Formats: sequence, C-alpha cells, structure tokens
Amino acid sequence: MSDRTGTITFVIGGARSGKSSFALDRASEYEGQKVFIATAQAFDSEMTKRIQKHRQERGGDWETVEAPLAITGVLKDKSGKCGVIVIDCLTLWLSNLLLAGMDVEMETGSFISSLSTVNCPRVFIVSNEVGMGIVPENELARRFRDIAGRLNQKTAALADEVYMVTAGIPVKIK
Repeated sequence: MSDRTGTITFVIGGARSGKSSFALDRASEYEGQKVFIATAQAFDSEMTKRIQKHRQERGGDWETVEAPLAITGVLKDKSGKCGVIVIDCLTLWLSNLLLAGMDVEMETGSFISSLSTVNCPRVFIVSNEVGMGIVPENELARRFRDIAGRLNQKTAALADEVYMVTAGIPVKIK
C-alpha cells in the first residue's frame, strides 16, 4: 500500500540519450520550489566543469542538493516541502554506494520504500539503462549491472509514468 501523494515519473535511457534534459524540461513546467538531487561527484577538473555547467543551465529556480550517497535522506527531508524533485541519476548513485563499500541492498530497499511515502506533487527519477549491452567481463561490473537492473525494475513498477529516451526522443512506455 502506498501512502505517497503526487506523480512519479521514471526516465531511463542510455548515456547521452537526452534523458536528463527531458526530465528537467518536464519538471520545469510545474509550480513550486524545485529541488535537484545530484548524485555526481567531481573527481577531476572535467567533471567539475560539467557539474558547474549543469548548475548554470538549471538556473536560479532550482535548489541543488549534492547527495552522492544519501538520496533517500534528502528525498525524505524534502518530502512535503517542495513542488518538484528531480533525482539524477540512480546509476551514478549505485556506483557511489558500491565504491564506498556500503550495503547496497539495504540502501536501495530504503530508497524504494521512501518512494512509497514521498509527499511531492512531481518526482522525476533519471537512470541509465544498463541491460542492453554485452555481459560485463568482471564480477564488479556484472554485480553493478544486476543491481541497477533490479533497481530500475522496482522504480519503474512504482512510477506512474515511465519514459525511455533514445537519441533525444522520449517514448512513453508506461
């Protein structure tokens, strides 16, 4: 049973497919405080510039919360306090959890539970589709792919709308 209010939109696609732009464009259409939960970390100057560019593109209408590990806590904290939340992206978050040695199953389970109770008119969640390529050659990559695939499935099941974005073209699949 879900106690949440509002609509969850899940946006999935390959790298550089346009999924983040699509989610932000859709989210910008709505009123109220806008919160962007960012999972990326700047480990080099190129990524630092990329993050700065994305912040500038979002503009002053957006509160950016950097949460490379703690998206569930931020989601709970912002629940009931804003009009739109964008989480970008689940697969970066999973990478961060794995590399930090955290309990990924517990963290993803907590995230899915928090989605069931979130109180926000619009929540957009962005993730990479990782299951359309070849089987990875090493254990860590296979584990990542499997966890990401299961998390994407659970997120899509909870979502009210699901879009697959390919070459900048969104296709509604749910």
